[in-house]
Amino acid sequence: MSILRSVSIDDIISRGSIRDHDVMRMRQSFYDDGLITPEEATQLIRLNEACPVQDAAWSPFFVQAICDYIVNQTEPEGYVTAANADWLIAMIAPEGRIRSKTELDLLLQVLDTARWSPERLVRFALDEVKRAVIEGDGPLRINGTRQTGTIADSEVDLIRRILYAFGGDGNIAITRAEAEVLIAIEESLVSGTPTAAWTDLFVKAMANVILATSGYAPPSREEALRSDAWLKRRADLSPSNLVAAMVSGSLSSVWDTYTEQSSEERALARLERQRVEIITNEEITEGEAAWLVERLTRDDRLTPTELALIDYLRREATMLHPALVDLVRRTTAA
Repeated sequence: MSILRSVSIDDIISRGSIRDHDVMRMRQSFYDDGLITPEEATQLIRLNEACPVQDAAWSPFFVQAICDYIVNQTEPEGYVTAANADWLIAMIAPEGRIRSKTELDLLLQVLDTARWSPERLVRFALDEVKRAVIEGDGPLRINGTRQTGTIADSEVDLIRRILYAFGGDGNIAITRAEAEVLIAIEESLVSGTPTAAWTDLFVKAMANVILATSGYAPPSREEALRSDAWLKRRADLSPSNLVAAMVSGSLSSVWDTYTEQSSEERALARLERQRVEIITNEEITEGEAAWLVERLTRDDRLTPTELALIDYLRREATMLHPALVDLVRRTTAA
């Protein structure tokens, strides 16, 4: 690629603006050979950071070019390794936080495009949603509410998109790292503010962890976490009543897709995780029943949504890990 010859990066930075003809020249260079060097990728990121005024064409070009570089032109092709994830995070969030919507869009595009990404990149993306909810800050809240302790349906959709991306084509259960962020968000929400969309996603994600740790084979994440249109009409329900409604509707049909794993199936699932870990060079943190119980009860209280989930487990689940059985019993007795 000849981006560095098609435009003067220093001239653009000196004037502080990326114009439409700058993007046209860079895009044409990109289409000419479809290649980006590490130096060019670094310069494009430098350009994005240094120019506060940007033509509307810049963001989609920038996202496409850098995503193509890190996913398709950096070995192993189609995968993001731990080292490449570290490079991307250092480039777009040198202080540990994403600064702009364009950089967030890039991160999401990488997750969507790669066949597999390391868990740390998924956790980093989820932390941006947590930041918006807990601190009311970040690119997700630039043009919207900065109120803390609330979550918008658009942010719920974003979480679902991130979880889908990490699940890839396989049936990998929600990981410990992902569950940690989801629980932190749930416990930070102001009482009475959770939406039906959030309750639906949280309950299904936690059910995914619980059933996987109890010996069930999880379905694809698209099946396990699918959103249901009828929830938009049930926003006035309390978490417990909403979960009760889910039991007779979407949740029961989703849970029917979980099956008890045989020893051979468990072995094959471990091999698949090991394959991904070898490619990305990062371990996948499996959810563990003892950890989940400790995490849910860490502050000696359960949220209404967590209580509703446990109540459903008490009534419906036929096979649970002993640690979870004990939690259900203690919660019911209390």
